[in-house]
Amino acid sequence: MFASYRPILSLLRGTAFLLAASGLHSLLLPLRGQAEGFSTTSLGLLGTAWAAGFVAGCLMAPRLVRRVGHVRAFGAFAASAAIIALLTGLIIDQYVWIFLRIFTGFCMAGAFMVIESWLNESATNENRGTVFGIYMMVTNASLMGGQLIVAAGDVTTASLFMVTGIFFCLALIPTTVSTQATPKPLVGVSLDLKALYANSPVASAGCLLIGVANGAWGTLGAVFGAEIGISTGQIALMMSLAVVAGAIVQLPAGRLSDRTDRRYVLAGAAFAAAAIGLLIFVVGARNGTTVIALTAAYGAMAYVLYSLAVAHANDHAKSEDFVKVSGGLLLLYGFGTMIGPLVGGALMDRMRPESLFLTTALAHLLIAGYTLLRISRRAPVPVEERESFSSMPPERAVTPEVLRLDPRGDGDLDDTSGTKDAA
Repeated sequence: MFASYRPILSLLRGTAFLLAASGLHSLLLPLRGQAEGFSTTSLGLLGTAWAAGFVAGCLMAPRLVRRVGHVRAFGAFAASAAIIALLTGLIIDQYVWIFLRIFTGFCMAGAFMVIESWLNESATNENRGTVFGIYMMVTNASLMGGQLIVAAGDVTTASLFMVTGIFFCLALIPTTVSTQATPKPLVGVSLDLKALYANSPVASAGCLLIGVANGAWGTLGAVFGAEIGISTGQIALMMSLAVVAGAIVQLPAGRLSDRTDRRYVLAGAAFAAAAIGLLIFVVGARNGTTVIALTAAYGAMAYVLYSLAVAHANDHAKSEDFVKVSGGLLLLYGFGTMIGPLVGGALMDRMRPESLFLTTALAHLLIAGYTLLRISRRAPVPVEERESFSSMPPERAVTPEVLRLDPRGDGDLDDTSGTKDAA
């Protein structure tokens, strides 16, 4: 049994280093920027720039991979990310960081697409679900591990930037020396908004707004922690526990949504996330333990929304359209993550740090309100005709390529020219 998974171990080791580096860098930049006195708006632009680069990478990286091959492309992406990480440690300038962050997002999208396509090629119909689950665990653990490394260093020195560069370089070794056969060329991804909305208005609007909320929190959560005065270790723990709480809640929320109209569960979780966000804003706690507890509760509700929205969309789509629909929703989510940090950063600059949660609360209330409106206008899919709920990886760490690995898909992506059939 173990032998059947041996071919993917080197890929997963490379994935672990890549994601640890990404998690470390994404938390290090806002903390160092805040210590340097950068405006919160400019720190929000770091998240917007990364998201823009990531979406561009999802759309454009397949061409590069088809031209030079998987191994060379992955080497270029990981090496470029390492160079950028080291440059951000050498050049402490907010405008340079924003510019470089675009290329980091592009490199991450390309590297993830290479690894995910390689894993998909290595998986079989019998073990695809297990491989997908292992990839989820490695993704979550590596991202959180990278974030927690921040607590062991000093964000005001160049040492953590050097560690980030080392991790990006370490990601090269297992993948470039792998004896696995090169997978099939990557297939391009496109976005058909009209077809996506026709298939599921709730999921389309919801994924965009979920991106707004998660983009604001994911980019500026560390800045919020620094501005209210909690320690770097507590900030790292706060950001990690929010993701852990969301991962834990996905299973019970998903099982509940399998038994009832998913939209009620989606609306309820969105309303709860909005209520917790408003509570954080009103209470204005400065005690580290209290803040961590409140943000963990927030993450439990906020990070389950994307999986619920994707599951609802695929209830209305044909099974062969899973990759098309889910890939389109992931791109919509990416566009939302460009907006959230801009709005959240502007509010934090003009008000107090907790105003970050006004941004997330507004997005979550819009999700809840629109979902309830659509419930009155469209009948639910009968329980016996639905796809079973399945957890999704952290959205900022995957590309549409990983959807081929999801057991709900067919493992292939023969045609992603649009999503018209999904309507």
